[in-house]
Amino acid sequence: MVVVTNDAAPGADLTLDSPPHPDIVVAVRDVTVSRNGTNLVTGLDWQVELDERWVVLGPNGAGKTTLLSLAAARLHPTSGSVHLLGERLGAVDVFDLRPRIGLSTALLAERIPPEETVHDVVVTAAYAVVGRFRESYEVMDEVRARALLDQLGVVHLADRRYGTLSEGERKRVQIARALMTDPELLLLDEPAAGLDLGGREDLVRRLGELADDPASPTLVLVTHHVEEIPPGFTHALLLRGGRVVAQGLATDVLTDDNLSQTFGIPLRVERGGGRYFARAVGSAPV
Repeated sequence: MVVVTNDAAPGADLTLDSPPHPDIVVAVRDVTVSRNGTNLVTGLDWQVELDERWVVLGPNGAGKTTLLSLAAARLHPTSGSVHLLGERLGAVDVFDLRPRIGLSTALLAERIPPEETVHDVVVTAAYAVVGRFRESYEVMDEVRARALLDQLGVVHLADRRYGTLSEGERKRVQIARALMTDPELLLLDEPAAGLDLGGREDLVRRLGELADDPASPTLVLVTHHVEEIPPGFTHALLLRGGRVVAQGLATDVLTDDNLSQTFGIPLRVERGGGRYFARAVGSAPV
């Protein structure tokens, strides 16, 4: 059975133009994004409340990256409305809004100079720049950068050149950078992509610790694989073809039927130790 739930706070006004309840961090209402006559997402409704941990799952072309770009204030909808941290896109200066949102994505990672030290990769997020030049940072910024590197298990690499790191080490540095401004919302776009088994499991464990920390920001993680969902993630959104298949509590949404419909192949989902695992049970398309 497909489960679609509305997790709005009691009494929240869901009309397009009204601001959402203060506890709602992301409110996407009847959103369509079109490019060159093609809808990337269609009629999308989704909202994320304070301190929730969401995973967004779907195949290639499902609209995951488009949704994350909306949530990062880096894309405006063609129609519908998007409220982020109480501000409506189109009625707020996004350059004031973006520092409140931490983002780790491959597009940003590609801009990091390989000769930059790991410490500088993280600390430069305080000024929202990539690549340290002549700007100076306060002691508290330098201390916070090292503390985040320590939290992600890479403080011993602080003086190394970013370009010499393994892919797993780079991913952890990127997440430390995304946390540098103490964001209210943290968006992680396929953080385990390209990692080997050991690197993936280490990252999933650390993200699970981040999810369990009450001081952590509201989290949204995008992935293709249920095996990459860290323990502690509370909600799930499934997308296919730019439309919602199901959304709500992860335990209700991550079912055989819903995932089979999302990925177009019969799947069986198992859960253990706070993790999810999926395997195909047949070759016939759904």
